[in-house]
Amino acid sequence: MSLRHFAKRYMFFVLRAGFRLTPMSGAARDRCRQYFLDRHADLLPPGPRGQTDVTAPVKRRPRLHAAGRAIGHVARRKGPLPEPLPATLVAFYLPQFHPIPENDAWWGEGFTEWRNVTRALPQFEGHAQPRLPADLGFYDLRVPDVMRRQMQLAREYGIGAFCTYFYWFAGKTLLEAPLRQWLNDPSLDLPLCLCWANENWSRRWDGRATDILIGQQHSAADDLAFIEYIACYLADPRYLRVDGKPLLLLYRPGLLSDPKATVARWREWCRNHGIGEIHLAYVQSFDRIDPRDIGFDAAVEFPPNSPTPKLITARQQLINPDYHGDVHDWRENVRQSVTQSEPAYPRYPGVNPGWDNEPRRSGRGAVFAHASPRGYRDWLRHAIAIATRRFPTQPLVFINAWNEWAEGAVLEPDIRLGHAWLEATRQALAPVPVPDLRPCAVIHIWYPDLLDELVGALRSSGIPWRIIITTASEQEQVVRKRAAKLHLDAEIEVFENRGRDILPFLHVANRLLDEGVVTVLKLHGKRSTHREDGDAWRNELLDKLLAPERASRILEAFADDPTLGIVHAEGHLQPLHYYWGENQANVDYLCRRAGIPAPEAMSDSFVAGSMFWLRPAALRMLLDAHLEVLDFEAEAAQLDGTLAHAVERMFSLCATANGFTTKSAASLTGQEEGRTISSYPYAQRSG
Repeated sequence: MSLRHFAKRYMFFVLRAGFRLTPMSGAARDRCRQYFLDRHADLLPPGPRGQTDVTAPVKRRPRLHAAGRAIGHVARRKGPLPEPLPATLVAFYLPQFHPIPENDAWWGEGFTEWRNVTRALPQFEGHAQPRLPADLGFYDLRVPDVMRRQMQLAREYGIGAFCTYFYWFAGKTLLEAPLRQWLNDPSLDLPLCLCWANENWSRRWDGRATDILIGQQHSAADDLAFIEYIACYLADPRYLRVDGKPLLLLYRPGLLSDPKATVARWREWCRNHGIGEIHLAYVQSFDRIDPRDIGFDAAVEFPPNSPTPKLITARQQLINPDYHGDVHDWRENVRQSVTQSEPAYPRYPGVNPGWDNEPRRSGRGAVFAHASPRGYRDWLRHAIAIATRRFPTQPLVFINAWNEWAEGAVLEPDIRLGHAWLEATRQALAPVPVPDLRPCAVIHIWYPDLLDELVGALRSSGIPWRIIITTASEQEQVVRKRAAKLHLDAEIEVFENRGRDILPFLHVANRLLDEGVVTVLKLHGKRSTHREDGDAWRNELLDKLLAPERASRILEAFADDPTLGIVHAEGHLQPLHYYWGENQANVDYLCRRAGIPAPEAMSDSFVAGSMFWLRPAALRMLLDAHLEVLDFEAEAAQLDGTLAHAVERMFSLCATANGFTTKSAASLTGQEEGRTISSYPYAQRSG
C-alpha cells in the first residue's frame, strides 16, 4: 500500500469516527454526509480488489455471445391474479430511452440509455453483462406503442402503476416526451405518478456537485413554477392517488434549503388552483428522516440505497484485472430490509430486483451479486404484508425499478431469464401455494433400453410416482415410443445434449421448486460405458434407493424431518479430496456463483453416481445462481473435469449451505452402512 493511499484511508476513518461521535439530528447528519460526498468523494478509500490469478487453469463460460438463456428462464404466460390485488405495486420508471438534444450534446448524437447498456462487459466470473432486452427490444419511447406494450405487460403481471422520474431544472424539463404522450392519450390507462429527481445531472451519473451537466436552482419561485407546471398531470383522472389525493414524490429533500417551506407552497398552490390536497412522499435514497418533520406525509423505502451490505469483491475471480468496482451480496440487502425495525413514521415498503450499474461506470460499477427472482418474490411478499398492515385502506409497495437497464434494476423481460422477474411479481401477489407432497421421480435417459429397468424399479417400490423423463433431442422419438410401450404416464422434456444428466435435472428441479414439490428422486440411465462394472454400479444404487422396504421409509423421513435435504445410497458418499483433480477450479467457481462458503476438501463430501433423493429447496442457492446453458461444455465424451462433474460435487455442499442435512438410506432404514469410504470400487481416487 502506497503512503498516499495509507494517508487517505487514515484520514477517512478518522473523519468518519468523528462524524459518528458528533451529536446531531438525523436531518443534519444526512445534510453533512451529502455535503461531504459532493465535495470530497475522492477521500473515500477504495474497497478490496478481486482475485487476479492469471494462472487459473480453467476458463469458464465460452465468450461466444451475450444472448444465452439461463436455468430459470421463464416464457411469457398467462396466469391468474387475485381479485382484488392485496396491494398496489408501483414500479419506478425511467424515461431515458429516446434521444434529446441535450444528451446529443453531452454524450454524442443519438444517445439513449441503450448505449450504456450495450457497452457493458463482464468484469468477473459469473458477472452477467451485458444484460439485453427480450420481448420489448431496444425500444424508443418516442413510439407510442412502446408505452402501450409496457403498460399491458405491467397489468398482466400485477403492476398497478408506474412512478416516472420527472426532470425539472428551473423551468427546463428533459425527457418529458413519454409523459406528454401519456397525458395526451387516454388509452394509455395505467396510472402514473411523478418523482421529481431534483438533483444535478453530472457526467458521473451520481447527482453530485462535480462535473455538472445541468444543475438545479432551488428557490421559492422555482417551487411555485414547478408545481404549476406539473398540475396538468396531477389533475388527470388516471394519475395515482392516495385516499383521493394525487401522489407526488421527491427524490432528495435534503437538497432543498427549506423542505418544509417548499411543501407549504406546494400544498397552498394546489388548494388554490383546483388540485385540492396532495399526498407527498420522499424517497429514502439519501435522506432518512421522519417525513412529518419536513411537512411530508410519508417516506418511500428505496433499496439498494439503504445500509450497504459488506463487500464480497475479494472473493471474485476477475476477468478484467483493472476492475475497481465493488461487489455486494444482494441477499444481505434483503435480510437487512426484512429484519429491520419498522419506523414510527409512515413509510411505504420498497423492494429491488437487483442492482448493477456497470453499464454507467465501466470497470467501476457497484454490483449486487446473487439477486434472484425467487429471492425478490419472497421479499415482495414480505413488503406486501407490511403495506397491508400499516396502510390497510390503500397499501402501496414500491419496486426499484421497471426499466433501469443501466443500473441492473429491471422487471422487463431480458434474454437471459425471460419473464422470470415478472412471473415472480405475480407469484408474490398470490397466496403461498400449498406444498405438493406427491413424490416425483426425474429420470434422464440417453440409453432408451434402460428405461424399462428404471420404470420397473419405480413400480416395484409401491409408491405412486409422478414421473418426469428428460432426454436429448436425438433420443426423443425412441424414448416416447418406449414410454408408450410401457404404458407410462410421464412428462417428457427434451433438452440439448449438453451437461449430461445434470443440466436437464437442474432445469426440472428449478421448476419443481417453484411448484412446491417436496420430494424428488433423481435417477438416470447410468451405463458408464468406460467401466466394466457400470451396470453393477447402477443396480447397486437402484437397490439401495428404491427397494420397497426402503423407499417408503425414505419418503416418510422427508415428511417427518423438514431439515432432511438429501438421501444417498450408503457407501456412495465420498470425500471431495478423493476425486478433486480436475474439478477443484470448477467447484470453487460454482461456490462463488451460488454465494456459498468455499468447500473444505478434506471434510466435505459428495454423492457419487448422481442418483439420490432430495428436497428441491436444498438446491435453492445453486438454482438461484441461474447458470447459463453455455456455461456447460459441449458433449465430447468427457470422463471428468466438466462443469457437470463439478455440479455433481455441489449438491451436498449446497444442501448444507441451505441448512439441510445429508443422510444415507441405511441410516433411515435401520440397516448397516456397509462399505467403508476408502474401499469405493466405482471410481479411481485422484489428488
